[in-house]
Amino acid sequence: MKKLLPFLKPYVKESIFGPLFKLLEATFELFVPLVVASTIDIGIEGQNAGYIVKMCLLLAALGFIGLVCSITAQYFAAKASVGFAAKIRHALFAHIQKLSFTDLDKAGTSTLITRLTSDVNQVQSGVNLTLRLLLRSPFVVFGAMIMAFTIDVPAALVFAVVIPVLCVIVFGIMLISIPLYKKVQMRLEKVLGSVREGLTGARVIRAFRMEESAEEQFRERNEELTAVQKFVGKISALMNPVTYVIINAAAVVLIYTGAVRVEMGILTQGAVVALYNYMSQILVELVKMANMIINLTKAAACAKRIEDVLETKPCQTFADVQPETRKNACAVQFDHVSMRYAGAGDDSLTDIDFTAEKGQTIGIIGGTGSGKSTLVHLIPRFYDATEGTVLVDGVPVEEYPADTLREKFGFVLQKAVLFQGTIRENLRWGNENASDAELAEAMKLAQAGEILADKGLDYAVEQEGRNLSGGQRQRLTIARALVRKPEILVLDDSASALDLATDAALRKALREMPYDPTVFIVSQRTSSLQHADKIIVLEDGRTVGMGTHEELLVGCAVYREIHESQTGKGIQKGGNL
Repeated sequence: MKKLLPFLKPYVKESIFGPLFKLLEATFELFVPLVVASTIDIGIEGQNAGYIVKMCLLLAALGFIGLVCSITAQYFAAKASVGFAAKIRHALFAHIQKLSFTDLDKAGTSTLITRLTSDVNQVQSGVNLTLRLLLRSPFVVFGAMIMAFTIDVPAALVFAVVIPVLCVIVFGIMLISIPLYKKVQMRLEKVLGSVREGLTGARVIRAFRMEESAEEQFRERNEELTAVQKFVGKISALMNPVTYVIINAAAVVLIYTGAVRVEMGILTQGAVVALYNYMSQILVELVKMANMIINLTKAAACAKRIEDVLETKPCQTFADVQPETRKNACAVQFDHVSMRYAGAGDDSLTDIDFTAEKGQTIGIIGGTGSGKSTLVHLIPRFYDATEGTVLVDGVPVEEYPADTLREKFGFVLQKAVLFQGTIRENLRWGNENASDAELAEAMKLAQAGEILADKGLDYAVEQEGRNLSGGQRQRLTIARALVRKPEILVLDDSASALDLATDAALRKALREMPYDPTVFIVSQRTSSLQHADKIIVLEDGRTVGMGTHEELLVGCAVYREIHESQTGKGIQKGGNL
């Protein structure tokens, strides 16, 4: 929790005034039993109606002032806790954005979502309770004990015995609960993971009639979470009954002692009532403290989990100084590059070596799992090569600042991802200053002209583009990349949902673009790559062929097999189909 305290600095004033007003409220509350005692001993016993009215008005004044102080304290506590949580969310989200693809793969989506939502909410609740009750409850407990000693020392000894016993019980249960609440949050992550998979893959689950299996998996994880919550709940639930038993036993002893001393003429009846009221105040505050400690225990566990994410250092570091690019250098060069994912047992790419000149179109093809996407992910440095060097404009990608490197690229990922908003807002991710004319031009190049004509730029896109077809989503993501007018355009199997005619029209439009970017096309179709200047054929992460379409048909068995499986034609004389 200490490492999160800097986020509370902008709310120092609120963090001081909140507890301060709570202490003022508690101070007025401690005077109430004395006023009641005085009312009984002087007003009621002396049958002084005027004095009774006077004391009642004083009690009302104390209650009203306490209410104002309480509301003011709650305002400051809420302002500080909500602002504190907001700043943590901003910092956490910003830090996650800095993490590399490798770091995100390790952490997992459901884990990060839990940290950003449930964990931060729990910490917010903990801060709110801390500002309101952390000082108030101990102040009332020990204040009531001191006030009891001012009334009668022998009777007040009951307080001196009970309070330490209660503290041992409360803090003992807290120490047992802290590690258990960490397990609760871990089980919650698994449940959220099941929910996320079930919702995002609902159509696939239904298509394969796996509803029962998905429900069973969710049920098992939910039961694990429930079992841990029940166990820690039983331990936490001991706090209130044990506290009540001890307090009520102390109250019995106190009333008996007070009755004896009243009979002896040492105490007044009003003093006994005051002592009992102080014992009741201690009971209420200890119950509050017990519940506060349970919540603070949860908050501490959640704060540690948030700190773990914030302490995760990105495995990639970027340069701060702009590198000097070489004018005549290749647009992209792979110099004997190998790459292995974190935790993987083998390389995904092995000894990849090629160059891509500026303005060239490079095709990448291979079987499933051959490393096609991995290869293009190395160019903008989504992942780092484990061996060899990837160069852009003659400079190793490690020497670029992140913004400088990524600005060179227009990247269309294998999965078409759109965001909630209008088509215009989605396209301007490529260039936030693009005019409507530039957006329309990019859509026409991406063969999305009919989308523009039918829906317009102000058409509302639902989350993940659910109200668009797969082909429409792909064309819009291509248009988004083209809006940037990038130096290097990477299309990672981004035309898989397009029909052959639209795919051919898209390739033709890319060749005829007014500017001349270097284009990388990852595709399963040889027809999509046949006009490429260079085609790289991958198999098991290795280059098994490189050349033009015609050269590979003759010299690369893997490429020829892929082509023939798609066309159903063999090679005739001269390599013509």
